Amino acid sequence: MAALGTWLSIGVRRLHSSVVARAGSQWRLQQGLAANPSGYGPLTELPDWSFADGRPAPPMKGQLRRKAERETLATSCTADTGNGCWITGVEAQAAEIAGRKEAGT
Repeated sequence: MAALGTWLSIGVRRLHSSVVARAGSQWRLQQGLAANPSGYGPLTELPDWSFADGRPAPPMKGQLRRKAERETLATSCTADTGNGCWITGVEAQAAEIAGRKEAGT
């Protein structure tokens, strides 16, 4: 009986949690999802509980951290690309109008 236990333990493969955690991350990224299934979504963002009278629960530390990260990212992207693209577009339109005026006169 001991030999059978030894033989079974040799044939068992062990999975490491780091590999399991990354499994499917490339597929999720290709689908436009978070690399980690717990990255965002209703199970991550919504509160776990609320008061009996219907008041919402105070936000947890993780929710506040994610909100601050999103706000920082949104303001930096808008400042760097959004306004810059808008200003570049306005300048291009002005140059096009000026070019038409010169061609017309």
